[in-house]
Amino acid sequence: MKILMLTPYLPYPPASGGQIRTLYLLKYLSQNHEITLVSLYKNEKEKEYARHLKSFCKNIYLCKRAEKPWQLGNILSSIFSFLPFLIVRNYSVEAKKTIEKLLKTERFDVIHAETFYIMPHIPKTSIPILLVEQTIEFKVYQHFISHLPFIIKLGLVLDILKLRAWEIHYWKKASLVATVSDTDKKTIQSIAPLADPVVIPNGAGDEMFVDSLPEKKFNQPKLLFMGNFYWLQNVEAAEYLINKIFPQIKKQVPDISLIIAGQNTTNKIKIEKTNQIAIINIAPDDTATVKKLYSEATLFVSPIFGPGGTRLKILAAMASGLPVISTLIGIEGLGVEEKKHVLTAKSLDDFTNNILLAIKNHSLYYHIQKQAFSLVKQKYSWPSLAKQLEIAYQQITN
Repeated sequence: MKILMLTPYLPYPPASGGQIRTLYLLKYLSQNHEITLVSLYKNEKEKEYARHLKSFCKNIYLCKRAEKPWQLGNILSSIFSFLPFLIVRNYSVEAKKTIEKLLKTERFDVIHAETFYIMPHIPKTSIPILLVEQTIEFKVYQHFISHLPFIIKLGLVLDILKLRAWEIHYWKKASLVATVSDTDKKTIQSIAPLADPVVIPNGAGDEMFVDSLPEKKFNQPKLLFMGNFYWLQNVEAAEYLINKIFPQIKKQVPDISLIIAGQNTTNKIKIEKTNQIAIINIAPDDTATVKKLYSEATLFVSPIFGPGGTRLKILAAMASGLPVISTLIGIEGLGVEEKKHVLTAKSLDDFTNNILLAIKNHSLYYHIQKQAFSLVKQKYSWPSLAKQLEIAYQQITN
């Protein structure tokens, strides 16, 4: 099958959930299919990473978009048009022309669009389109403006209404929509009843799976939260951990420590220097440090409150043999069971009690470790997920 894949980012380095997802799909789809990749990029340095993808793609086309989102032109275009800011800041004239030319000069069996806001670049075509929604974008933004002052919130409401309308528009335009969780599928069905999405979850990176489950030391436990801190959900989670959870748990476990790690960490997470809290910035392609932090931690604590998607960081923790404590929203769509695969928390006291429980009840700790690893190995490995994607392609091309 000849696939034209469109992404709003270059799928390397594996720095964000979207990049990780696309990288592994390219890796395994390329074993049986011919892929032409069109990706947007922000600055010239990103173009250097394309060489890492050449073994997976027949051709790669990189198209420039605005380097900084908050440019005056983007803001004015969003205010004085029917388009939401998310589409405006991710639009590339070069990408639109490139895709138009490719569709005129080459034959493709299917167009694979990662995220709805890459869809405006696709001209009218008879080629079936699979639109993958990694998250329901307008729901994410609704969550975050709810915490803002009324005057600021008022200015953003219109943009979110436009975002919602265009997201629905592209769900209807696609031949088939794929979500990464049952929760997102139900959200789409409730808003656009004619849509019938398929679920193709995210997975854990191949390099994150341990050969054998590690034994842990509990006398000086380490809590870990890792993510890409360009995303608001992760900043919110880290601040809750630092300001709420950690002070509470430290009263009962004085030797406990906390690690907040990921991309853009030191820019977004500002705290006074302390021996018990480490803020670690990780380079986008530094998988060795990522694996090391997962292996050294005692618990992965993920107080995610924002909706949407499935959490690759949680899947990575499970694949690493690191038990997870999370909110219900944080594990939404993963098909996990309480005290079998994870521990869940609805409140500050829940987080504190479950951290203490996991540290002190070693049989429960190792039970969760084993069951979570087994689940992610069986259900969330990329080779099996790529096969599910192939079935979706066949559904719209036959």
